[in-house]
Amino acid sequence: MRYSRVKSLLGDAFSQLPQARVLLLGVGGVGGFCLDCLVRTGVEDITIVDFDTFEESNQNRQIGSDNVGAVKVHYLQSLYPGVKAIEAKITPQWCETFDFSAYDIVVDAIDDMPAKVALAHHAADKLISSAGGAKKLDPTQIEMASVWKTHGDPLAKKFRYELKKSGFKGDFPVVFSPEASKCKDLGSFVGVTGAFGLTLCSAVVRKICAIS
Repeated sequence: MRYSRVKSLLGDAFSQLPQARVLLLGVGGVGGFCLDCLVRTGVEDITIVDFDTFEESNQNRQIGSDNVGAVKVHYLQSLYPGVKAIEAKITPQWCETFDFSAYDIVVDAIDDMPAKVALAHHAADKLISSAGGAKKLDPTQIEMASVWKTHGDPLAKKFRYELKKSGFKGDFPVVFSPEASKCKDLGSFVGVTGAFGLTLCSAVVRKICAIS
């Protein structure tokens, strides 16, 4: 009964979800909602990677953030039994040594640009990435496109520039929003950052199930 309504939606393709191996990098305001969505939809083999702890300022947008001071991956693992947790900072050096071949899909929900570029070089064939959800208020403007066709999103623009600079020639989908920034300081709204994570989850599920 747990997944009966998902099965009604996906049909026979649902059987692919429990077998898929998903690596989720970053479990903050975007990644946490992606994780929740994946688990609730029937993806069973999920590995999450992050190094950070929850802070009070995370409480406006991050699942699990009521537990201030807790290591994100370990606390989320307690909320979602069966999820595998790796406490690590994702850096270019980490990407150099990590075995991405063990996974079918790699989800990039981090905001460190050198690490994002390194991920593209090491896992582009299985990568789904997120651009910037901060400083925005309207989730209806969220889109998904080739990294080379993103527009109006400052983080996505920087991403394209750094990829070209690094000599990257591949392609992968990116969730982004062309909505103009609503503030100059660090501002965020869970209606957007959470929707970024849910959009990432939708892209993962559709890729696993081969649904356009």
